[in-house]
Amino acid sequence: MSQFLSFPTDIQSLVRFIYNSLRFVTVASTTVAFLLSTLLYFKQNSLIYPSYLPEGARTKVPRPDEYEISDWEEVTLTTPDKEKLNSYLLYSSKKENPGVTVLFLHGNAGNIGHRLPIARIFSEQMGFNIFMLSYRGYGLSTGRPCEKGLLIDAQTALEYLLKTERTKDTKIVLYGQSLGGALSIQLVNKNQDKISGLILENTFRSMRILIPTAFPPARYLAKMCHQVWPSETTLPKIKECPVLFLSGGKDELVPPDHMRVLHEVCVSPVKIFKEFPNGTHNDTVGEEGYFDTIQAFIQQVKKGKF
Repeated sequence: MSQFLSFPTDIQSLVRFIYNSLRFVTVASTTVAFLLSTLLYFKQNSLIYPSYLPEGARTKVPRPDEYEISDWEEVTLTTPDKEKLNSYLLYSSKKENPGVTVLFLHGNAGNIGHRLPIARIFSEQMGFNIFMLSYRGYGLSTGRPCEKGLLIDAQTALEYLLKTERTKDTKIVLYGQSLGGALSIQLVNKNQDKISGLILENTFRSMRILIPTAFPPARYLAKMCHQVWPSETTLPKIKECPVLFLSGGKDELVPPDHMRVLHEVCVSPVKIFKEFPNGTHNDTVGEEGYFDTIQAFIQQVKKGKF
């Protein structure tokens, strides 16, 4: 019979058996915890930024002309650290100056081509320009995504819009979904005199607070996450920019209370909270009244009513 199955008969042997067994369990548990911690620390970017999903997202990026969008251009931005961001700029379908350019910062999976039906509503039905930023490591853009890198990407896009001919005389409104909302908050905080409005959809308080619900097996290791995205502590630093909060009441990835907390800590003189009771994380955009709410908000920004 194996020594691991034999049971000691005298008390001293029993004590040694228990001690050795506990020491083995402790060492094994420590080893597993170390391996999990190491995996989380070094592989967390792949978990937080699944730019490879869905399959083909890094190689197949739908183009605007596939959706019969005619007035657009492909813009390849070069960041200060030499990454190439293959993005789209869709122009307003209206002949007059649209007055507003929306900077669209998307969620953490897929690519900009997957969001073209959304962008088309902004450019054709609402009549605004919309810039679709392709982050580093997403779609056909070079590099690997990380918090620091995405902040550089967003700043590069903003500076482009502020100087390029057809957008430089328009007001800039940020529209961020989920991760894009966290990115939008950081961008507004650093450019409060350049951005006229902020729209947040299903955004989280911080990555460390989100991990226990989004990645339950890693809940005890959340503090090791080096991709912080501190929306809750950054948002109160935004003093003047009007903010629209769009919250899906049935969001299964980001608990709806994250959006409520962000609304509560926001100190902007204009902050609007709109809940869509049946909206889940990815389909809140399809809820009735979603785009009407956005259009009303941007129109007020455009007219300087806030």
